[in-house]
Order: sequence, then C-alpha cells, then structure tokens
Amino acid sequence: MPPNLTLPQFVAAWRQSTLTEKSGAQTHFLQLCAVLGVDAPGAGGAPGAAYTFEQGLTKTTGKPGWADVWKQGYFAWEYKGPHGDLAAAYNQLLQYRDALENPPLLVVSTFREFRVATNFTNTAKRTYAFDLNDLLSNTATATCALPPLDVLHALFSNPEALHPQQTTASVTLQAAAQFAALAKRLYAAGVAPPAAAHFLMRLLFCLFAEDVNLLPPGLFTDIVGKSFGYSKFLLNRMRQLFGAMATGGDYGADAIRQFNGGLFDDDSAYELDLDMQQILKEATTLDWGSVEPAIFGTLFERSLDPGSRTKLGAHYTSRDDIALIVEPVLLAPLRREWAAIESAALLTPPSGQADPAAAGAALGARLAAFRQRLAAVRVLDPACGSGNFLYVALKALLTLEKEVIVFGDSHGLPMGLPTVSPDGLYGLEVNPYAQQLASLVVWIGYIQWMRENGFPYDQTPVLRPLTNIRQQDAILAYAADGRPVEPPWPAADVIIGNPPFLGDKKMRAELGDNYVKDLRALYGNTLPGGVDLVTYWFERSRALIAAGEVQRAGLLATNS
Repeated sequence: MPPNLTLPQFVAAWRQSTLTEKSGAQTHFLQLCAVLGVDAPGAGGAPGAAYTFEQGLTKTTGKPGWADVWKQGYFAWEYKGPHGDLAAAYNQLLQYRDALENPPLLVVSTFREFRVATNFTNTAKRTYAFDLNDLLSNTATATCALPPLDVLHALFSNPEALHPQQTTASVTLQAAAQFAALAKRLYAAGVAPPAAAHFLMRLLFCLFAEDVNLLPPGLFTDIVGKSFGYSKFLLNRMRQLFGAMATGGDYGADAIRQFNGGLFDDDSAYELDLDMQQILKEATTLDWGSVEPAIFGTLFERSLDPGSRTKLGAHYTSRDDIALIVEPVLLAPLRREWAAIESAALLTPPSGQADPAAAGAALGARLAAFRQRLAAVRVLDPACGSGNFLYVALKALLTLEKEVIVFGDSHGLPMGLPTVSPDGLYGLEVNPYAQQLASLVVWIGYIQWMRENGFPYDQTPVLRPLTNIRQQDAILAYAADGRPVEPPWPAADVIIGNPPFLGDKKMRAELGDNYVKDLRALYGNTLPGGVDLVTYWFERSRALIAAGEVQRAGLLATNS
C-alpha cells in the first residue's frame, strides 16, 4: 500500500474503485487500518486467531461460512462489492454471530458505504451509517449520531463507547406510555374500547413492521409525517395501507405483503385529532424493532384496557423471572435429551461399523427426530395474560433447535430453517384486551427471533390467527343446565404461567358472591373453602399431571 496513506487519498482511491468484493476487500480493510493508525490482521490468519481475515465458521442456517474480518470481543465485518446489498450482508452476519462469540458490534460495508450496528445484549439496537464523503467531513448526521471517525476508532479500540444508553425495557416502557395516552384520547372521543384497542394494535404493529422491513422501511412514518395536521388525509392513507395489508397489494409505488392474521382483516381506522397525531408522530421515532416482548404485552395491556387500575410503571414479571419457571419445567428435560444425542454423536464408532455415509445418515435421522419432537411440544399457559410466558417458552425452544441446526451443520448435514413455531403455544385468558395482545406478542417475538438470528421470514400471510390462544375462564364454566363445571383445558405437555393472585377476603368483592360460591362448591372435594384464587390453577394442573394428561407444571404464586 502507499506509504503514509492519508484519509483524502484513501477516499479518492476507493470512491473510483471498480474492484470486486473478492479482489478488493482485504486491501480496503488494510488501507483503512493504516489511515486510522490501528493494528491490522495478518492476511490469511490462522483459524481461531483473535483477529483475522476469513474466519471459518458455521452459519445458523446449517451451512459453512467465513467472516470477512473478525476481531474477537470487538466486531465482525462483512464486505459486499461496490453495489452490494448491505441488508443481505447484515443477515449473513446474524447467521455468523453465535459462532463468533456474539461480538458487540456488527459491521457491513461496500468500499464506499459503512454501517456499524450494535449487538449488545438487552439493549436497543443502534446503527451508525456513513460513506466516504462523511469520513472526510467527519461530522454527525441523521444516520450517524457521532462523527464517523469516532465510530471507527471506537470499533477498533473501545466498543463500549458505542453502547446504546437505552435498554429494550426502557424503549418498551416509552412505547407503552405513548400508546396509553393515545388510547385515553380515543376513548374520550367516543371510540368503543374494543374497537379502539384493535386499531391501536394495528398502529403498533405497523411501527414494528416498518422497523424490521416487513413493510417498506419508513413507510408508516412517512404516512404519519406527510399527513400531519390533516386528519382526513391520515385516515384515508391508513385505510389504504390497512386494506393492502389485509389481502396483499399496492400502496402507491410500494408492494405490500399480505398480513391479515385477524389483525388486518379489513381497512377500518379512526380519525385522529392533532394531539393524537402528535403522540403518534413521536411514537414513530422509537426503535420498534427493539421492543422487549417479555414485558411488551403486560405494559400494553395496561395502556389499552380502560378498566385497568394498575399503573403503567408498576411491577411486571421480567424475562429472568419467567425463565425461572420455563427453564426447569420446559427446557431442562429437553436439554438432557439433546445432551444424550450430542454425546452419542461424538463417540467414535467401533472399528468395522457402518461406513461414514451410513453413520451420517443415522445421525441426520436422530437430529431430524429430535427437531420434530421440539416442534411438537405443546405449551399451555392457562392464565396467559398478554403472552409473556408463552413468548419466553417459544424463544427457548427456538434457541435449542438452533443448537441442533448448528451441530448438524458442523457434521456436514443439511438442516434447513427452524421448525418450532407459535403453533405449539396454547393459552387461556379471560381479559379480551390481554387475549388479543397475547397473539400479537407471540408473533412479534417470533419474527424478532428469526430476524435477530439471521433466518429469513418470508411467510405469507405474514400473520396467522392464533386460535389456540382463547378468551376463556380457566377455572369455572357452566353446563347447559346452569351447573358449575370445570372448563376444558387444551391438551399440553407442560403447563407454565403466573395465575392471578387474589386473597380469600377480596375474592367476593372482585368476582361477585355467586361466582365465588359456585367456585367453592365445584372444588369443594379437593380444596378447602378459604383458599386464595391462585390455588385453583395449581389444583387443576396437579389433577392433569395425576391423570397422565400433562407431564410437568410450573406456576408462580404471590406470597401474601
């Protein structure tokens, strides 16, 4: 490379370059290191080196791959040619991420453009995007909140300097607060609460969808911004978009995928006054792709339900607390099965045993059978609220299946995409707002996981109705003749959840005398009359385990 290469020389050379990715990537990186005055990797560094070109690895899709540049504990870098697709490059990095020990920063670039994305755990994602001209001016812009040279120096020497200040929980809390204000104004304007809640869930999913590229990026933000102050225009544009999302079609020059799933079943929308438009406009500035599904539903249920007396900022069950139930009840037995399969696969076959092809086929069959087992697991939350336990269970199953996919690939087996899906989740919830939100939380969590792990999400329609999450009282129903009976629960392998706690003395005031009388009579042979409300879920779960219909159950109960 030229001695004492300057930044203007670097920019001039690469602004005009016509080299392909293969022929120019390492030269581009080495010259960038020289300009910045930072250490460079040795070309063709040894496998496993802490700082190297072409680090070999296994993608989450089950195929081998190579990271163009990897600096352990700092970044992974993927190049594309002069007109390359940086979104596709980022998806490649997501597939490499686990194999590269989850570096805090993920970088994609052509020779002219750079995008540095944060990858810190449990934080809102932030991207710093800039090009060669921005390097020369070295000033912060709308797409790069810091001077580009500061971003690059932090990349090589101090990744923590790019750590986002917002956590996913704080982003979710802000989003819920804005929607609580919007819901309050809609109710005051005379929109019936169930219809308003359905409309608001459409809005929040549009905000999420544009941030994860299910809708054209920025489309909904553009609709809100360009219609601001003109409520009729905004209403008409929302209806046009919702109509396209219901069936698939066009919105202006943009092709819109079919979403439906019951959430976009028609084009209905409501007119928003100027104050409501302002709230929605502010909501578009949040990173909706980073909301935390484990708390998302609880917070939005409080914001959408006009009867909720719980403060929006009140305690919610964190993902870590939910994992205290999900891990031993659902995951631990499956992990033991997987460990046995993995260990057997690593044993050296005795001399004279089947040839390698036959051994590979046998291993492939075992892995396929275990993946089918994971996809067939049925998880029931009989007091599912807005779906936080179901989401955490789904994510845990997907993550375990990804381990199987990566293991199979390391043994040369084609493994394909995850087969675990929301279809294995079952829920019962008496609150209609929570029940609707539960389906939305599960879908958002599923789409997030697929996106964050580098798997394509091209399902059509984008959403499917989750009819296995039902609005139903879980502990008391009535026969045709009026007798109190136990309502049926969906068949399941495991039961998890956090049933509602209500002390004996408060049950009549909250639920009514007749309800409590019938409940006590129905369970009088198995539970004493003065038990707290939560106990009935424990008893139903115990009875199902005793009958052999459920394998395990884990429920939280408040200590009074």
